[in-house]
Amino acid sequence: MNLRTLLTACAAGSLLTFLAGLPVSSAQPLWAGARFTRQDKARAIERGVRAVYRLARQPQAFAEHGEDLLWWFGALATRTQDPALRQTARGMGVECARRWRRTHRRLPRRPDADTVAEFAAGDDDANAVQVRDDQLKAQIRRAAPRFTAREYLAFDPRREPPPGDVPEECAYCDATNPRGSRVCRVCKRPLAMKSRYDVWYDALITTYVGERYGVPLGARYADVLRWLPALRPYRGRQGGANPDFVDSVYAVTHLVYTLNDYWAYKLPPELLPQEIAFLRASVPEAAALGDVDMMGEILDALKSFGVAEDDPLIRRGTEFLLARQNPDGSWGDVKETDIYNRYHTTETAVNGLSDYTLPKEGPWLPGIKDMIERFPR
Repeated sequence: MNLRTLLTACAAGSLLTFLAGLPVSSAQPLWAGARFTRQDKARAIERGVRAVYRLARQPQAFAEHGEDLLWWFGALATRTQDPALRQTARGMGVECARRWRRTHRRLPRRPDADTVAEFAAGDDDANAVQVRDDQLKAQIRRAAPRFTAREYLAFDPRREPPPGDVPEECAYCDATNPRGSRVCRVCKRPLAMKSRYDVWYDALITTYVGERYGVPLGARYADVLRWLPALRPYRGRQGGANPDFVDSVYAVTHLVYTLNDYWAYKLPPELLPQEIAFLRASVPEAAALGDVDMMGEILDALKSFGVAEDDPLIRRGTEFLLARQNPDGSWGDVKETDIYNRYHTTETAVNGLSDYTLPKEGPWLPGIKDMIERFPR
């Protein structure tokens, strides 16, 4: 039995042993009148984690998204309340980190900004599960300053708000195009533009990675965060009339994640009342859309503010997720060909169902709480 098979067997076995030993009370409903039991929820989470790990073991999936998959297992291994789930995720995370290290021993000779950011994220995530390579960080530290904020973030947040002229990847030939392009430079077809919410939260994630890793990636997190008031107030879906609705939900959830270091800190609800209200209003919208990915992100973002299981919206979202798990343990469209959509939807469902320790008061980055409190309400 090789290491990969052994880790998989041990990880699955430890959690299944835990589930088999659950007390009788675990078969009780999640709450009075619930459609599902606590054991249903625990099994759904365990099956979801195993479904993501099966994808992570596929060479193509890992080659394209290894640092993202590695990050998720590492976060579960340190953040979730369930000790068996932490042990399972840690075994998977360590195995993923070792695989990632084997193919990321050094930066390419001429990396671009995206490659530097991806290496920084992967190195940080591997370090988090104690699979270290200090030489790689030295390479990243030397390479990172070679690129500008616009190369990392598509705009310079020190000089301008998130723009509306950043093109999406070409829907016809997958080409990337410079900012301001309206027609693809390769196939000459029209390009769709990213919303300013999309541009902003991508930049928020990249600068968060840089802050956490200790190597700035184009700008500081605070440089991007300062534009939060420009994104308010948030509009609902408006029956489909608001094309920015989905991106605005993900902008708010990723604001929460990057403020609480992905479930490591509890956020004071009085810090972001507009965002909490928008998330709460978006629960029925996600349900109406049948959007598992969105629902999962909304639930775990609300939980980061201390919203508990007895809240009607948390209950509604929990039953929504539990009712939509696929027979193979995943969530989402099983015929989806985009690997990212396959694993990310399952991850967010697991996240929305899980309970996290949130041992400290946030935000995690010094000075950020004071900054947000100075924003106009």
